[in-house]
Amino acid sequence: MAPQYWVLVVAIVVLAVSVIVGLTLGARALRQLRSERQDAHDRHEQEVGDAQAKVADANAKAASVRAEAAAAKAEAAAARAEARRVLENAHSEADTILEHAHRQAEADVEQLRTAARRSGEREIALLNATVKEQSAEVERRAARIDERERLHAEEVERLVERERRLGAMEAELTKKEADLRSRETEIRAAEEMKRRELERIAGLTADTAKGELIESIEGQAKREAAILIRDIEQDARSTADTRARHIVVDAIQRIASEQTAESVVSVLHLPSDEMKGRIIGREGRNIRAFESTTGVNLIIDDTPEAVLLSCFDPVRREVGRLTLEKLVLDGRIHPHRIEEVFDSARNEVERLCDRAAEEALVDVGITNIHPELVKLLGRLRYRTSYGQNVLKHLVETAHIAGIMAAELGLDVPTMKRAAFLHDIGKALTHEVEGSHALIGADVARKYGEHEDIVHAIEAHHNEVPPQTIEAVLTQASDACSGGRPGARRESLEAYVKRLERIEEIAGGKVGVEKVFAMQAGREIRVMVRPDDIDDIGAAVLARDVAKQIEEELTYPGQIRVTVVRESRVTELAR
Repeated sequence: MAPQYWVLVVAIVVLAVSVIVGLTLGARALRQLRSERQDAHDRHEQEVGDAQAKVADANAKAASVRAEAAAAKAEAAAARAEARRVLENAHSEADTILEHAHRQAEADVEQLRTAARRSGEREIALLNATVKEQSAEVERRAARIDERERLHAEEVERLVERERRLGAMEAELTKKEADLRSRETEIRAAEEMKRRELERIAGLTADTAKGELIESIEGQAKREAAILIRDIEQDARSTADTRARHIVVDAIQRIASEQTAESVVSVLHLPSDEMKGRIIGREGRNIRAFESTTGVNLIIDDTPEAVLLSCFDPVRREVGRLTLEKLVLDGRIHPHRIEEVFDSARNEVERLCDRAAEEALVDVGITNIHPELVKLLGRLRYRTSYGQNVLKHLVETAHIAGIMAAELGLDVPTMKRAAFLHDIGKALTHEVEGSHALIGADVARKYGEHEDIVHAIEAHHNEVPPQTIEAVLTQASDACSGGRPGARRESLEAYVKRLERIEEIAGGKVGVEKVFAMQAGREIRVMVRPDDIDDIGAAVLARDVAKQIEEELTYPGQIRVTVVRESRVTELAR
């Protein structure tokens, strides 16, 4: 609603309110007059004596009241006239506003019509342009279709001409084939006559002559093949062992590693025995804090100026040793200081592991390898197997495998990589159950190594049968590195006792003829009497021997139990 309408409404409301107020005042005055008259009448009846005195006052008051009522009526009439005037003015202003609004609306409508006309003209122009473009495109397509039809017509003409030539050539070939068939008939007749003549002259038929010739050639070929096979077998027997021995010896000789491998130090020497008391602390507070923080058992005995650190994890044991060494050098030993030094020692051991892994990779010549594998390789710096440092064993194995691969004409980088990663599972043997070969294969497969390398890792201890040349060479290079003199050390007495006990366990079973402990106690071969034990009994015997070995002995790695049942039948030809 326009503002003028609101002004008109407000004016009408004000006038209505003024009229109502005037009427209200008049009514109130009339009510007051009636009440006063009633009072005067009552007082007149009660006080007759004073009525005459008050009549004049009442008349005067009545006159004034009538004057006031007349004045109120005059005001009300004036208010009504003013309201009618204001209403007429409002109507006139409303008509003026409506007329102005109509004119403004007509002007807006005219503008909208103009704008719509212009927009329609633009749309028509755009549509005309689009129609022209589409017409041009249709003409171009029609031209291309005409050109394509012309090319098709030419192609049809060429095909008709080619078919005509092919028909001529086919007729000519048919004629030549007929000539050839006639010539073949003549040649076969001539050969038949020649064969009959030769049979007549030689006195043998063709089949008889062919049989004699084949028999003669077959005998000669058998003699030559036997001679050749004999020569090849003799040459293989005389050169195979020599060649294999030469490759292995050459690979070992070219890898000149130190004879005594570095071992993990678990004994820390102290400057004096008084330091033991400071390490223990008041009521054992320091030693308990050290063991709970590092996870390493600290053994303090009567050994002068030395303490022993014991932990199954070599990396954790090295962190504990380095922590205790720094605490002893610093002299301040308390629980808070132990935690600070432990964090520093752990970071230092991680840096040493990473540096050792990088140096080993550079030494072997491997560059593109996953960072997680590098961390696992670094942990092998403090891992030993039979006294041999595992990281150095990997480097040595990789070099031996590379030399063997070069001698055999294989891929040297792939062979080195497989041999270098074959024992990576030993970094997790304290955390994951299972054989280190299978653990290492799972880790290598997880971090994107090639399937041939994964197979070489999982097959290097025959948990999985080797299927590739890489797996076989990895086994050979591992055996060369671990079997060379000085590579591994072990208590000779414990080693001999374990092997003797393994042979005793197997030899005490019923039906066993011979027992051999092989491969440093990793495999035991049991020869049984075939008359006493059948195939099912051999399987039961192998399981019983393996179970008894697990229950009675403590040994590193796995022991393979192989039961051999051999049947021999001998007959004499007289």
